[in-house]
This record gives sequence, C-alpha cells and structure tokens, in this order.
Amino acid sequence: MSASSLRSFEYLERLPGTTFRRLYQQPSTALAIFRRMLPHLAKCFVMAMLYVHEPFPTADLESWVKPESKREKQQALSLLYRLHIVTVNSDLGQPQSLSLTNPFAQSLRLALTGGGKQHSFGVPSSTPEKQRVESNFLDVFARSQWESILHYMVGSTGVGSQSGAKGPSPGVRKLLELGRLVETKGGRPEITQAGFAFLLQEVNAQVWTVLVLYLENAEGLNMDPVEVLSFLFMLGSLELDQDYSVAALTPTQKHMLDDLLDFGIIYRRDSASKSFYPTRLATTLTSDSGAFRSVSGGFDTAMRSAENKGFIVIETNYRVYAYTSSPLQIAVLALFTKLMARYPNMVSGRITRQSIRRAIAMGITSDQIISYLSTHAHPQMRKALPVLPPTVVDQIRLWQIEGERMKATEGFLFKEFINLDDYLGPCNYAEEIGVLVWKSDNKRMFFVTRHEQIAAYLRSRGKKAAAAVGSR
Repeated sequence: MSASSLRSFEYLERLPGTTFRRLYQQPSTALAIFRRMLPHLAKCFVMAMLYVHEPFPTADLESWVKPESKREKQQALSLLYRLHIVTVNSDLGQPQSLSLTNPFAQSLRLALTGGGKQHSFGVPSSTPEKQRVESNFLDVFARSQWESILHYMVGSTGVGSQSGAKGPSPGVRKLLELGRLVETKGGRPEITQAGFAFLLQEVNAQVWTVLVLYLENAEGLNMDPVEVLSFLFMLGSLELDQDYSVAALTPTQKHMLDDLLDFGIIYRRDSASKSFYPTRLATTLTSDSGAFRSVSGGFDTAMRSAENKGFIVIETNYRVYAYTSSPLQIAVLALFTKLMARYPNMVSGRITRQSIRRAIAMGITSDQIISYLSTHAHPQMRKALPVLPPTVVDQIRLWQIEGERMKATEGFLFKEFINLDDYLGPCNYAEEIGVLVWKSDNKRMFFVTRHEQIAAYLRSRGKKAAAAVGSR
C-alpha cells in the first residue's frame, strides 16, 4: 500500500460501520476504495463475490491461494473486514462463508457497469464558458498553490514562487499547526519531525495528508465528514480540462470549494462562478503515485523534475554541493546543513554536528536526513555503491544517538495467558497478519501494533470452545 493510501486508510479505519454504509451509497466512493486501497489479492476476492448472490465458502478461497501465501491471504481478508467490505457468516452447523456488504456491492456494480442517478461522478457544466481554462494553466495554478504551502513550512514564504504569493491562507496555516506539521515559535513557523516526513513524501501522499487533517477537523467547521469524504473521492474520478456544475453539489460541498481552492485542488474563477475545474491534484487523488508521476507535464513532474531529482553531491569531508536554483530545495537543505556559499545554479555548505543537532531539535530524525540525501543524490554519486559515503551516514546517526537512547513503538501488550496453547494461537495469528512486534514464549506475552483483529480472533475461539462443550 502506498504512503497516500496508507494515510487515508488509517483515517477510514477509525470510522464506525454506520459511516461506511453512508459512504458506500456513492458509486464513486466504492470504486475509489476498490482501486486505491485494496491489494491485488483483495481485489480478486471482491470480484469473485461481486456477481455471486449466495455466500462464498471460505474453503473455495483456500483453494485459490498457494499454501506459502497464507499470510497474504490473511492480510487481504483483514483489510476487507476493517473496511466493512466483507462480512463473515459463521452459523452453527454451516460451513463458514463470506459475503460482500451492501451498499458496497451494489455501488461497485453501478460504478463498473453504469446506471443510477446519484451524480456520483460529477455533473459537467451545461453552460460553456467564454474562455475555457487549459490544463497548462491548471498545472501552474496547482503548483503555485501547493508550493506556497511547502515554502511556508520551511520558512521561505514568498521566495521564488511563480505567482508571487505571500503564503497560504490563514485557514491552511491553522490546519498545518493542528496537524503538528509546523509549530509557531517567536512568531515564525518552524517545521516539525512530522513536517519533514511530510516533505519527503510524494506530492500525492502530501495532498492526502493535508486532506485527512481537513477531514479530522470538518465537524468543528459544522461540516458532515461523510459528505466531505464523498466529495474528495468524487474529485478523484473527474476529468482534467472539464468544468463541472456547482449547482449539483450539496451545501457542504459548495463550502469546501473555497478551501480546496487554497490547496490548489480545484480552480474557480471567483466565488460567484457556476462551475469549477479539478486540477491534476484532484484527478489523481485515487490513482497510484507512479501513474501520477508519469503523466506528461504533470504536477508531480513539475515539482520533482529530473534536474531536481538528483542534485546533491556529498564528499567524505562532509562538504555538500547542491546543483539547484530552487528556493524550496535550498530551504529544505538549510534545515540540516550549514550553507556557506550560493551561486546562480549551485549552493555549497557543510554538514556539521551543530547543523544536525539543530535539525534533531526540530524533531527531524537522522533516517529522514539520510533518506532525503539518498533520494536527491546526484547521478554521478549513484554510479557507486553505497550512494552516500558510509562515514557521513554513520556520523549523522551517531550525532542523533548522542541525545537519544530509546525508540518507542505504540501498540498493545497481551499477557497473562492461562496455558501455552492459549498463548500460541493468537500470537501466531498476529504474526500471520503482520501486526506482531515482539513476543516472549517463556513469559507468554506478545506486543502488537493493532488489537482489533486479535480481539476478534480470541472471541471466535471462545465461541468455538463453548460450542464444543455444549455438543458433548
């Protein structure tokens, strides 16, 4: 699952089942979740059951999957359960079977075959505009709006932006603070560890991170989160260069247009305009980041072009040379490098203990710094392995270790099992579905990152044990 899919999935997983039932009433939502968040094996399971009206025996699924792929099968089914796409039928005396939930199945069938009057995929404007907006203009607008957010985060607002914008709107700034991507200190924004991790993501993942923050604060703005999320999924199904009618939107969705304009996700001439245009940031919301990157002239290409993709040279004496004129890239580099000279197409500096410690004090980790340097290493450096000098990599990590001795992992501890069999069952199951972090067979304890599926497993074991006792 890509980073953008993971971020949106984490938000969806927290939603109750009643919210999913409302979401799945829209074919565009069902299709977006099917395309974006399900691995290939889970998609195969869904398509196998989509046009079958009887419950699907789990024994048939077992025959589809190789024995050595048992873990992948469990992970696929676990994902379908958590997204409320599949339910388990386990009546006494009947073999266990699976069924697709409604309205997900009905909406996905409508999305694939057409039909219905939900206007789930937008309503093209019936009134042609005198001067149509071209995709090149939409790309420039989206890039300008999004870059203004990134410039604000790294403290270089207004520098080198194509539109001359002075920074994001007050609402966007507040959202970045609520998401702890930046902190205001001394009246100036300062990037956090989460903010630097945000900068390392692909543009599509960055957009979803901001949109999830927007969703989490929707209720405080008197907006229905279900309508907000449905509209975002709908935007991912729209076409670039096509204008869409505002009249077909709900009051909540009309209110969202001004906010999405600030993000560069949609373009609208003015607040009285009867139509809006989705930008490339919108039309790629439910596509893979790889496809997003390959679109000719696309936004991600503009943001991370070939000349900016690999522009950093690092020497074993910790000197850094960055062949770029991008104010944004220079500002990011200055977060953990002591810059010493600047030329029209290059900056030079040095990685020092003080510069790394300053970055760590802001919450940026050594792994994030190394990841950034590796991702943007000059093609000349990529001819050798390892790409970065080992002495530099080791020293960056050592400078962080000076102040950190422990690493915390959030999760849940299961303990106090009566016997070894009671312990081994859920422990092995946790390992199969990929949530196990640590275990101790001697102490009969194990630590997991998620507990919902383990709890369901323990409940099902309890029911089976009670049924076995009752049948004696």
